[in-house]
Amino acid sequence: MSLNVKNPDHSFTIMNELVLPNDTNTLNNLMGGRLLHWMDIAAAISAQKHCNRIVVTASVDNVSFKQPIKLGDVITIEAKVTRSFNTSVEVRLDVWAQNIPSGTRVKSNEAYYTFVALNQDGKTIPVPELKPNTPEEIELFNGALRRRQLRLVLAGKMQPDDAFELKALFAKN
Repeated sequence: MSLNVKNPDHSFTIMNELVLPNDTNTLNNLMGGRLLHWMDIAAAISAQKHCNRIVVTASVDNVSFKQPIKLGDVITIEAKVTRSFNTSVEVRLDVWAQNIPSGTRVKSNEAYYTFVALNQDGKTIPVPELKPNTPEEIELFNGALRRRQLRLVLAGKMQPDDAFELKALFAKN
């Protein structure tokens, strides 16, 4: 079940899932692959709402598993477009695990996904610009360019010397 809320400048998606026995491993913890699947869906919904187009997953940044999610927990995945580029968008995800009987809620995971918008022929297509409004949105927006440059350098699609914003993090003043 998901609830989607869109403000004028970006898409924000909240998706809830109940961890059932079929979703868990032999330790009764949510399987990582199942969580990645749900995260991909939530991120794709946000990206598609922003682009108003079909999108495909282009990359997934490091996903760290900070806390196990247990059988019976309710997970909440928050997905938010942080920046658009020419034909792609970056989406930030935060994953929360809630044990309803005990009333506990902990952050379990976070990640950044990148999606590329496609037309009906499967060709890349320009995406709408994203304009950040709040201080948090501005910080995520600015960081997205550095994260993008890092992805491109690691994929061999950009030379490290051309990643100016990324290099600025390490420059001595």
